[in-house]
Amino acid sequence: MTEAPQPAFDPRMLEALICPLTHGPLTYDAEQQELVSRSAGLAFPIRGGIPVMLEDEARRLD
Repeated sequence: MTEAPQPAFDPRMLEALICPLTHGPLTYDAEQQELVSRSAGLAFPIRGGIPVMLEDEARRLD
């Protein structure tokens, strides 16, 4: 049994999304499937094509 392909994130969503902590811009990292907020130092995961914009779910940037 093969897994269904994951829905892709639509980069046009970046026009409407901002960092929930700093209200700054986000960048899309297609390789990691994350939205990155440099101002907050966080990377928010994208699961099933949907950004998870929760601080508790975000990865800290080095």
